[in-house]
Amino acid sequence: MSGWWQRYLQRHQHPASRVLHLIGVPMLPIAGALAIVQLVEWRWDLWWRPAGLLALSYLLQWAGHRIEGNDLGEVVFIKRLLGLPYVAISPRYARDDEPNKT
Repeated sequence: MSGWWQRYLQRHQHPASRVLHLIGVPMLPIAGALAIVQLVEWRWDLWWRPAGLLALSYLLQWAGHRIEGNDLGEVVFIKRLLGLPYVAISPRYARDDEPNKT
């Protein structure tokens, strides 16, 4: 199994978080494809559809990470760049060798 997939599974262990991600993550490429189709068809008046899918996707993933007890991946990345504390893997699931910076 790839290292990326193993880290993903470590960060998403709670069943509710996994379900929310299973619904939310596929919405991202769907929102992108919908935005491209609408731009090609010059349908600027329907901007809210891909924007709504994008917002709902991140809302579901955010809820999953709140349940999980860790930061979103993008938040971890930004906090790491800024040298701020972050929670990569929920303390309840973390092993001693995990890179949590809380």
